[in-house]
Amino acid sequence: MKKHPTIYDIAKKADTSTATVSRVLSNNGYPVRPELRDKIRKVAEEVNYIPNVIGRQLKTNNSMTIGVIIPSITNPFYSSIMLGIEDVARSRGYHVFLCNSHRSPQLEEEYLKTLFEKQVKGLIVSSISPDKKLLGALIDKGLNIVAFDQTIDGLDSSQIHFDYQKGGFMATEHLIKSGHQKIALISAPLTRPSRKSVYEGYLHALNQYGLGVDKSWIQIASREYEEFERNYEFKNGIELTQNLLKGTDLPTAIFVCNDMTAFGVMNELIKQGIKIPEQISVMGFDNIEFSEMITPPLTTIQQPDYEMGKLACNMLLDQLDEKTVENVDIMLQPRIVDRSSVLHLEDSLLNR
Repeated sequence: MKKHPTIYDIAKKADTSTATVSRVLSNNGYPVRPELRDKIRKVAEEVNYIPNVIGRQLKTNNSMTIGVIIPSITNPFYSSIMLGIEDVARSRGYHVFLCNSHRSPQLEEEYLKTLFEKQVKGLIVSSISPDKKLLGALIDKGLNIVAFDQTIDGLDSSQIHFDYQKGGFMATEHLIKSGHQKIALISAPLTRPSRKSVYEGYLHALNQYGLGVDKSWIQIASREYEEFERNYEFKNGIELTQNLLKGTDLPTAIFVCNDMTAFGVMNELIKQGIKIPEQISVMGFDNIEFSEMITPPLTTIQQPDYEMGKLACNMLLDQLDEKTVENVDIMLQPRIVDRSSVLHLEDSLLNR
């Protein structure tokens, strides 16, 4: 590997001391003759010198870097959250280390250790690991953490929650009020608090409106095989829809745990010649940007992803800048985005 130029190389070329080079390149205000200052900067440019930021941070104990851990960058929901985090971090003079855990609890823990070793100043995390001992230990060691997306009970940190149960209830209720009584559910494994809450909201709505459910209409994946599988959610939607369509009594509507999985559901329905929404309606969850770009546009539950990222980053940086001391818990609320993938059965009957 080619050796990177150092301040020692610059000092040799500029015929001066390493201390003087360091003072010039760090802009610390130490008086240096203008001609020598210009010479040092010219040499640094010629050799393409890049400062060792991590080394400087270790010396000064003044990191301006935060870490972020998300389950999957392939899901546009998390990409939009990252954009919100990055926009705020950059505007406030911070850098971001992004770690993609690929839905692996083991990889998440490895990243937690690595980020702590790199002396990041704070951490924003959507944790999918069932074991929160390491997170708690890092907080005890003084690491500032903001958790988002997945509720973590008992964690001594600020958290941004989303009312997933209410979202699941609202989605199912929307289908019921649109005239649907045979409503299926398609979901990834119920291994996260968010998914469990969406499922509970679905069941609660059916129960409140006195509707039964055929067990064959509830299609929940038995395992999550994403680790390095880029299109897990989309493929999961296809596979679970194939299972659903093997039944003799088909639903009139399908509520799907997230929009990426809903795209897989819609893809398989169309492939099998089933019209959306005329024969089967589809309801998503997240409202990622692609939801309004497909045909038909997807009716879904809005999660404020970009705003969640901005909020999480501002909360963390306010703590780091000592603008806030107490931990903060915020619960964001869902809303329905009504598009064209859900058929209103009453309207359909009137138009016959």
